[in-house]
Amino acid sequence: MSEEKYEQENKKTNNKGTKLVILFFVILIGVAFVIALNNVGIIKLDDIKNIQKPKAELNYTQTKSKATEGVYITDVSDIVEEVMPSIVAITSKTLVKSGLFGPFYNSEQYAEGAGSGIIVSKTDDELLILTNNHVIEGAEELSVQFVNEKSVDATVKGTSERKDVAVIAVKMSSLDAETIESIKIATLGDSNELKVGNGIIAIGNALGYGQSVTTGVVSALNREVTIDDTTTKMIQIDAAINGGNSGGALLNSNGEVVGINSAKYSSAATSSSPTIEGMGFAIPISDIKDLITSLMNGEEDKSDGTIGVEGYMVTEDQSEAYGMPVGFYISKIVEDSGADKAGLEIGNIITGIDDKEVKNFSDIRDVIYSKKKGDKVKLRISYTSGRSYKEKDVEVTLS
Repeated sequence: MSEEKYEQENKKTNNKGTKLVILFFVILIGVAFVIALNNVGIIKLDDIKNIQKPKAELNYTQTKSKATEGVYITDVSDIVEEVMPSIVAITSKTLVKSGLFGPFYNSEQYAEGAGSGIIVSKTDDELLILTNNHVIEGAEELSVQFVNEKSVDATVKGTSERKDVAVIAVKMSSLDAETIESIKIATLGDSNELKVGNGIIAIGNALGYGQSVTTGVVSALNREVTIDDTTTKMIQIDAAINGGNSGGALLNSNGEVVGINSAKYSSAATSSSPTIEGMGFAIPISDIKDLITSLMNGEEDKSDGTIGVEGYMVTEDQSEAYGMPVGFYISKIVEDSGADKAGLEIGNIITGIDDKEVKNFSDIRDVIYSKKKGDKVKLRISYTSGRSYKEKDVEVTLS
């Protein structure tokens, strides 16, 4: 190759190298410029990368979530602190006999039960505590634990099985100075003023572990609840009620007792019925205030008036099948009861009460529950006369 040609080739190589260097710097400057634009938010590198193949994205809300704005909890600690000294835990001991052999039992032992109570009054001699009848029913021994965790023995002052209400008494002489100083008398409110949706507080000796607090709302009013064939109108609540809560206080937002926590519905889920949750019941305090006063003062409970008969209902199907009137068939009469004194007999059928037809047992129950011992009811009685039934009216005094 001649010297002239070599110089020409060398110049071409140098020119090519110079162009590559210039191109490199141009690219470098461009990259730096894009990075600068990305940093100030004008261009996003991710957008450039994804131009050829867009990615799937979730549609996140652009509004601020309320969950980040704070959680609001109703604080009832002041009310609980004020009322807790008037709530007690009740322990009962009941003699249980088992192993029946002929007329004899070969085993006897005491079973403990737990419940709650409300201090509602006191005299010079006694501290009076309101609770449920089923908490103390059949108990051989009763003890009461106060807010300072000291326990003393108690006795039954009066009970109403039908209303499921009882008053027990503690002797003032059995209380030391510390206990007397720590306890309080509860303030009773007006349950008739409650509305569905009102906030409520339940306090009681749940499961016998000691006093605990649950909160909720009034779910329903005047709810008919039937327990052991006795129907009572109660306050339905969604606050948790468990064993041992019975007899405890249902409070309104002022810390006033508006009910006695008494029962709950519960069940396990099956293929035909769902699990029941949040259905507790309390006896309205206004419905039993006169009864409480009577029991506290050792007066006779006149609310448990009865006709004095036992038996069963004759249904319409049985009436057609056996030719008997629809009504309540008397199979037993209590000696010296109102029915006995009025001359009722086994085999009589009560077909009416106070001019109301008896189609169901509740027809009799509702009339009796609206009266007291000593009140009179008019019964329409069907009785056999030869091969047929005749009717007569009989006046019975509740006993």
